[in-house]
Amino acid sequence: MDTDLGKYRGMRICAAVSGGRDSMALLHYLHARAAEYGITLTALNCDHKMRGETSARDSAFVADFCKKLGVPLSRYSARAKLRDEGEARAWRLECYLAEAGACDCVATAHHLDDNAETVLFNLARGSGLAGMRGITDTEITVNGKRLALIRPLIACTRAEIDEYIAANGIPYVDDETNFSNVYTRNRIRHNVLPELEDAVPGAARSIYRFSRIAAEEDDCLERQAEKLVAPRGDCGIFVSECTERAIFRRAARRAVARIYERKDYTSAHFEKLYALLSAGTGKKFRFLGLTAFRQEGGLLIVPDELLAEERREMPFAEFVSGRANAFGSAPVSVRPPDAAESRAAETGRATGARTLKTLHFDADKVPESAVVRFRRAGDRFEKFGGGTKKLGDWFTDKKVPAALRGRIPLLCDGGNVLMVFGMEISESIKTDKNTKHTLCAIAEDCTKN
Repeated sequence: MDTDLGKYRGMRICAAVSGGRDSMALLHYLHARAAEYGITLTALNCDHKMRGETSARDSAFVADFCKKLGVPLSRYSARAKLRDEGEARAWRLECYLAEAGACDCVATAHHLDDNAETVLFNLARGSGLAGMRGITDTEITVNGKRLALIRPLIACTRAEIDEYIAANGIPYVDDETNFSNVYTRNRIRHNVLPELEDAVPGAARSIYRFSRIAAEEDDCLERQAEKLVAPRGDCGIFVSECTERAIFRRAARRAVARIYERKDYTSAHFEKLYALLSAGTGKKFRFLGLTAFRQEGGLLIVPDELLAEERREMPFAEFVSGRANAFGSAPVSVRPPDAAESRAAETGRATGARTLKTLHFDADKVPESAVVRFRRAGDRFEKFGGGTKKLGDWFTDKKVPAALRGRIPLLCDGGNVLMVFGMEISESIKTDKNTKHTLCAIAEDCTKN
C-alpha cells in the first residue's frame, strides 16, 4: 500500500477509527509516517450503540491500540441507540465537527473500492455529474463550523489494504453488519463489484480514474455557475440568464441552496426555472416557499416570507407618531422638514449602500382614514401632474422589478394610492401656495433598483 501524503504535510490530522481493518490500517499508516511529513496525529472513535456490547468492545479495542501507539484519542458515545445508517452518519459528522478546533482535518479510511461502490450506487439512482465524483477530499459546514474531510487511502484497493494489514501485523475487529446484504451498498460490494471485476479486470481502478475526471469537470462547471449567482440586497438571490442549460441549472441550485435549508428540491424545479427564462419580464414561478421572478437579465429568487403581507397596515396618524419602521427593512419615516429640506420639493441623499429619497406633501390633504400598507389588488395611483393608472401598470412604466413591488410601503385611502414611498406622491396631496403643514416622507429610493 502506497499513498502520497505530501499534500497533508504539516497538518494536524485526526483519524476516524472504528477498529475495522481499513481504519486501523489508516491509523497505522499515518502514525508510521507522521514524523516524515510533520503531521500531528490524533484519533477519534464513535460508539453508535447500534450493536450493543459489540460496539462498546470495538471502542475499547481502539482505545487500547491508540494508547500503545501514543496517539491521543477522543471518544464519542451516542446517548441512545441510533436507528439507521443515515442517522449514524449525521451523528458522526457532529463528532467530527467537535474536533474542528483541535485539528485541521479529519481523515477517514475510504478506499478505491468504496469509491467504485459509491459511483455505481449513484449511477444506478440516476445521479448527475456531481454523483460521479465519487469520494474526494471535501469540506463540511454545520452551524457555522467548518472542517475538512480527507481520504488518504482513496487510491488504494481493498486488497492492498489487506496486504498492508498482514505485512505489519495490525490487529482489527470485524463489524458483522459489513457482511450483511440488507444494506444496498453491501450488496454492491459483495455481488455487483466482484462480478464487474471478473468481467472487466481493473474495473474499480478505472472507475476511480473516471471519478477523478468527473470531479475535475464538475468543479469547472461549478466555478462557471458561481459567477451567475449574486445576492440582491435583502431581496433574495439573482441568477443571471445563461444559454448553457447545464450551467444555469447549477447556478439556480446554488441560489436555492443559499436561501432554502432543506434538500427536497428536484431537477424538475430547476427545469421550470430554466423555462422561466423564456417568459416575459414579470412572470413568476412559485415553489418550495420561494418565488422566482423573471427580470431583465435573469431571475430573482425570493423567500416568500420576504414578500409583503397583503393585509398588513397601520393608520397614518400612528405611523407619523413614531412607529415608522414597521414596514420593510429599509428606513421609512414621516416628519416635518428641516430648514434645508424646506428649500426643495424633493431631495435624495446617500446613507451607507442605500440612497434615501425625501418626498414633500401637504399633511392636511391626507384623509383621516388613510393608512400605510403594501400593495393590494385593484390599487390605483393618481400620478403627480395628473392622470390615474393601475398601480401595477405604473410600476411597470417605472421599471420596478416585480419582486420588489409588494415590499414598497404605500400611503393609501381605500384603493387610492396617495404616495409610493421612495418614489412619488399623487397629485391629490401635493403642496401648493395654500399649504400650511408640510411633511417629509423619507424612504429608500426605489427608482435606484
